[in-house]
Amino acid sequence: MRSTRRDSLFCLVITLATLVLHLLPTGFDSRGPARSLRSQGKVIATDDSRVRTLGPVTTGIQSVTVELLDGPFAGRTVTAHNEILGKLELDKRFHVGDRVLTVLTLDDQGDISVAVAHDFYRLDVELALFGLFALALIVFAGWTGAKALLSFVFSAYALWKLLVPALLSGWDPIFVTLLVTTVLLAAIIFLVAGLSRRGAVAFLGSLLGILTTCAMALLFGAAFRVHGSVLPFSETLLHMGLGHLDLTQIFLAAIFLACSGAVMDLAMDVATSMAEVAAANPALTFGQLLRSGLRVGQAVVGTMTTTLLLAYSGTATALLMLLMAQGIPLAVIMNSTYVAAEVLRTVVGSFGMVLVAPCTALVGATLLARRPRFHPPAAQH
Repeated sequence: MRSTRRDSLFCLVITLATLVLHLLPTGFDSRGPARSLRSQGKVIATDDSRVRTLGPVTTGIQSVTVELLDGPFAGRTVTAHNEILGKLELDKRFHVGDRVLTVLTLDDQGDISVAVAHDFYRLDVELALFGLFALALIVFAGWTGAKALLSFVFSAYALWKLLVPALLSGWDPIFVTLLVTTVLLAAIIFLVAGLSRRGAVAFLGSLLGILTTCAMALLFGAAFRVHGSVLPFSETLLHMGLGHLDLTQIFLAAIFLACSGAVMDLAMDVATSMAEVAAANPALTFGQLLRSGLRVGQAVVGTMTTTLLLAYSGTATALLMLLMAQGIPLAVIMNSTYVAAEVLRTVVGSFGMVLVAPCTALVGATLLARRPRFHPPAAQH
């Protein structure tokens, strides 16, 4: 009963922290365009007369007639422009019936002066998808699923309201990322596992794995000589006047942040197995429980080592196809900056997952093993 009360209190604390993060300003909220509004709109007409296509490249300006659906100008029809730059990953082409997010710039009288069709309106679909995810999680896992959902929301807010603003403000990327990652590990693990020895084992084991990954990233990051501009859109930050940012340190911090979820999963698997074994046989000694944890860790690591390889390969598929299509030798490919960056992220992250298993097993054996009882000497007659 006491454990349930502690867990409920911890859930309440994380819920309140999530609400505080929701209300917390990032410090960059007021840096957007002055006197601007965003409104959902429906495309009722398009004009492609200024759009030109040459081979796979399309450029120009598409004029879009939009009926605004919400906000103070709901029901009003405006003509918005959609600039097409010839970059498929950024461009969009609107058609009649599409729903768009329209950015409205207001004049001094508060009327619309310029309208831009920013992108397709996706918020309703995103919310519907998240709702299905939340429903499936709660239906399958019940109260544990509800706590996992809370940890998901808290993590998203912590990354957006704490980590990203701190990095933009020029805080040390390694320190602030380690700090936020530690907070997330504690919140996620203790929400799911409860304030228990099992949770403590999983938290300490995963923290040791993250610290190891951080040290490996710093050690081999310098040897690989990879600049942080390999991160998508990172160089754009410098052109925006954020020249104080250390992109390389941000890239190295992103390595252990990206693998923290997999490290936490592995630590939780080992900790849960050891807790079950200890509960089934409380007489197990430190050495017996350690060997049990190591055997579980060996089995889990066998499949987890390829997790990051598959994840990062999925994001770099187009790059690998481009390099192969050009007939570039493998030795040249492995020495290219982008591929070297992926190798660094994959191997360093996997190295952290290999070490988290024995670390968790050692912590678990220390916290879960039977403690020898002290027997006072028999009285002498």
